[in-house]
Amino acid sequence: MGFLEDFQASVESLPSMLHRNYSLMRELDKSLQGVQLENEQRCQQEIEDIKHGLESGSITYDPAKLKFSEEAIEEQKHCVRIADEKVALATQTYDLVDAHIQQLDQFLRKLEKIRQEKEAAAAVAVTAAAATPAASAGASTADATPKTGRSGERGRGGRKKAKVPTEPPAPAIDLELPVDPNEPTYCFCNQVSYGDMVACDNPNCKIEWYHIGCVGVKELPKGKWYCPSCVGFQKKRKGK
Repeated sequence: MGFLEDFQASVESLPSMLHRNYSLMRELDKSLQGVQLENEQRCQQEIEDIKHGLESGSITYDPAKLKFSEEAIEEQKHCVRIADEKVALATQTYDLVDAHIQQLDQFLRKLEKIRQEKEAAAAVAVTAAAATPAASAGASTADATPKTGRSGERGRGGRKKAKVPTEPPAPAIDLELPVDPNEPTYCFCNQVSYGDMVACDNPNCKIEWYHIGCVGVKELPKGKWYCPSCVGFQKKRKGK
């Protein structure tokens, strides 16, 4: 990731630049303290001289003339200039750090975007894998419960209803899944095995296995169950 390398190269120079600015601020602060001390001493001396002059009568009271000397005023102006320079240097230091923080935020947003793109790509891959026809799973299920077999849960005389552990699909008529042409089909719809399926308890049923949606069954029935084709035949047998 080139932007990380760019940021690393940029931030490596930051400590030295901060150290230089802080050193300059310390020097300015030291210089300011020296000028302030000199100005305070000068102003204090000039105030004492004015007091003595007034007491001795060597000078008269004139507000327009009672002011600090040009040297004292210039020292005060110099203190202001040093203070302004310190503020400018501190602002420059703050802006320098803030610029790197903003640059880091941009890089973090780029990283987050890349992460989201990777997660989205992974999610698409998982969805595509889940959407592919489970031909091998369907084949193994059909092999485990063969259409004409009588073993396992479909034993003759007490045939039970089987349930294929896949998600409930749409009605079989609208099913549009790629199907292995060699995979066995069931039910009126002549589709492969999917979802919940129910077995007809007529041992001579030609179809035997049905999707519950195709035969209008909302849940797997308990006890014996006969498909619409065999239910009439079973009633005739009972009536004999």
